[in-house]
Order: sequence, then structure tokens, then C-alpha cells
Amino acid sequence: MVKLGIIGCGYWGPNLVRNFNNIPDSEMACCADIDESRLKHIKSLYPKISITKDYKDVLNDKRVDAVVIATTIETHHMIAKDALNAGKHVLIEKPITNSSKDAMELIKLAGKNKKVLMVDHTFEYSSPVRKIREIIQQNELGQIFTIDMIRVNLGLFQEKVNVIWDLAPHDISMLLYYLSSMPLSVMATGQSYIRDGIEDDAYINLTFNGKVTANMHVSWLDPCKIRKTTIVGNKKMLVFDDIVQDEKIKIYDKGVTIQKNNIPKQPYYDTYEQWALTYRSGDIYSPKIDNKEPLNVVASHFIECIKNNKKPLTDGNSGLRVVKVLEAAQESLKNEGIKVALGHD
Repeated sequence: MVKLGIIGCGYWGPNLVRNFNNIPDSEMACCADIDESRLKHIKSLYPKISITKDYKDVLNDKRVDAVVIATTIETHHMIAKDALNAGKHVLIEKPITNSSKDAMELIKLAGKNKKVLMVDHTFEYSSPVRKIREIIQQNELGQIFTIDMIRVNLGLFQEKVNVIWDLAPHDISMLLYYLSSMPLSVMATGQSYIRDGIEDDAYINLTFNGKVTANMHVSWLDPCKIRKTTIVGNKKMLVFDDIVQDEKIKIYDKGVTIQKNNIPKQPYYDTYEQWALTYRSGDIYSPKIDNKEPLNVVASHFIECIKNNKKPLTDGNSGLRVVKVLEAAQESLKNEGIKVALGHD
């Protein structure tokens, strides 16, 4: 039995408590939050859980084998460092930290102390996202041309981080998961409309090897909640709509090919008539996927990694890669959308 403590019981914390409580091999022993009303709420739902306003009480609790950190981004590094030094395994909400330097320190510390360090990039554990990766790896879409991702809604406005750091980690983690590679470069533009200095609407452009281009739009200023990804390949096209209840993935047997007409050889060709575009419009189908809650898969995977000394799918290095892309986007954003180059991992 792995006993856990959770630090942070706000928006996401109760979901984590619920899922870990539903896993036979884990037990939620205690939780901490600076907001007493949140602690009382958790206690009302789970009377056996110990509560405290000081997170160090969780780290000093000898019953606790692992901690789950669901606090604000700027506190992730400090709390995770204290937890690893206290000999606890750590599951931390996205992004792992607000700097790659801090993320690397946590990775080294976890390795030194032989503890599991895992990041909750929840979507990498969702059935639709895993199915999309499988479809891409099986070359069903063919050569990938473009990936467009939209994650917009009205709120929730953050006070200390902009919309890129708040919403984009989801799409960046999925994108790196789909393509199994880091982008070559990142460009970002955005504006602050509600709070000065905190961008609430932004666009991110990423380029990968093989001329693959990805575009993201993240915003707290849209009247509609949209969670949509469109992937265009030279064989087929795919649309993932995470808002709909059924048929979240649709694959379109559509495309266009260009064929050179049979004309005499000459040094170069520059007239439209010398080329023929062939459009293909075939079937549309939706692959079957299960509806298991991703966070339950996250929780189960964390416990499995602890019990069997396994490397998590979304380990510290996975979290580091996402932060490196976020940092590049932030640098571009603050410099009028300049192209920021990224090295290979």
C-alpha cells in the first residue's frame, strides 16, 4: 500500500484525491492547503484524511511515501525539492516548474535520491491522444504537414502567469508526444487585454524536422470553450474535438496531389497548365476509443512506477522538454515574435 499526501486542494486537488482513493494499492493519508475552507471541504468528503495548513507537516509524516503537488506554478520547485529531500516520491502538476534550470535540479535530485519524479501531463494518458499517436506511428495519415491546436475559453484568468504558461503546456505535451521530437524553433505573439503585463490571448508557431508546422491558439477571452486539434497528412486528415462526448476523433480520407502533365522537356516550367491537381474526398470514420478517466490512468501509473521502480511515461525529462518550449515561446513573446531556435533532445 502506497500512502500519499497531497499539497494543494484547490481546483484540481479534489480530483486527484478522488482518483487515488479509487486505486486499491494507494491510500490518501493527508492533505495540506493554506486555505482552511478547502481543507474543510476535503475533510467533509474524506473524513479519514488528516488536514494541515503547513505542507511541511505532510513531508514530515512518516506514513507518507509519496506526495502529489497541485499548487501554483511558482511554488512547484520549492515544494518538490523539499519533498525529494524528505525522501518522498513526487507527482507534480504541469508545468513541472517555471524554469528549465529548476526542472533540471529536480531531475538530478530525484535521481540522486532514487525517487520517482512524474509530471501530470494528463492528456498523454487519455485514450483519444494515445489513439492519435498510434495512428500517426502507423503512418495512416502519411507524411504530416501541419498540426493546428485551439484551446480557448472565457477564463480562468491567472494572476501570476500568462495564458501560454497556463494553457499551452497541455498542447505542447501532446504535440511532443505525437511527434516524438522537439521543435527546431518557436515563435509567439500575444496581447494583454484584461491585466497589464499578463497576456490573455496568444498564438504559438512551432517548426519541426521534415517541414512539419504546428500552430496553437490559447486564450482566456473566447465566448466558447474549444479544445480542437486538426492534423493534416498527405494521405489522410484527422480532427480531434475533446469537447464532444462521442466520436472525439474523426479521420478524413481527403487530400490533394499534384501531377506534372506529360509535356515536352524544357529547362523549367512556369505555367499552370503544365500541372494538374487531383483532389480526393473519401470516407469519414471515427475509431473506437474507451472512456476511461485519464487522471485515473495517471494515478495508477504513478503508483505502479513507485511499486516496481519504473520510469514514468511523463518523467522529469518530459516535463523539462515542455518547459523548454514554454521558455522559448515566452522569449519570442517578449521580443515581438522573433524566431527562437531550440536544440535537439
